[in-house]
Amino acid sequence: MLPVFELSILNILLVIFCSYLIGSIPSGIIIAKIMGLGNLRSIGSGNIGATNVLRTGNKLAAILTLFFDLLKGAIVVLFARFIFDETAAQIAGLGSFLGHCFPIWLKFKGGKGVATFIGISLALSWPAGIFICLTWVLTAFLSRISSFSALISSISSILWVWIFGMPDAIFVMFILTVLIWWRHTENIKRIINNTEPKINN
Repeated sequence: MLPVFELSILNILLVIFCSYLIGSIPSGIIIAKIMGLGNLRSIGSGNIGATNVLRTGNKLAAILTLFFDLLKGAIVVLFARFIFDETAAQIAGLGSFLGHCFPIWLKFKGGKGVATFIGISLALSWPAGIFICLTWVLTAFLSRISSFSALISSISSILWVWIFGMPDAIFVMFILTVLIWWRHTENIKRIINNTEPKINN
């Protein structure tokens, strides 16, 4: 698909602004409120992602949160690519990720961005995205630690986009990986101390 518009500086700023706002939509909090699950901020870790939504005991709410967090990462990438080009798609993905992690609606206190990251990955390169997901699943199966799986799958993304012929995406995947590791600082400390909660515990 040929770009519809030229990617000027003004359009780059527009892409960042729009993708950030979409990424800022707090899916977990909205779904928890609609389904009467209470204030997500006062449940479990207080995080707005699907993992914490699952702690409410409502699996449907967690699945919906996961879906919409994936969607807001993927949709901005696909739309920016359709309107502009691949560079715009990568910029949009980064904007959406930053929106999820630092949403203006929640005083810039958002989630850790793993689901949104996967949505971005699938939209940038679906084969790489699938293998990132498989890396998460395999790591989760072996370690039974969700956060550790997120860390390993994020860093594996750099390898997968290179293998599947998207070397120009390595830089943005590196940035996203660094941000994910930074957002998981406390989890990393607990993993090192062997105190990080395991899946199904």
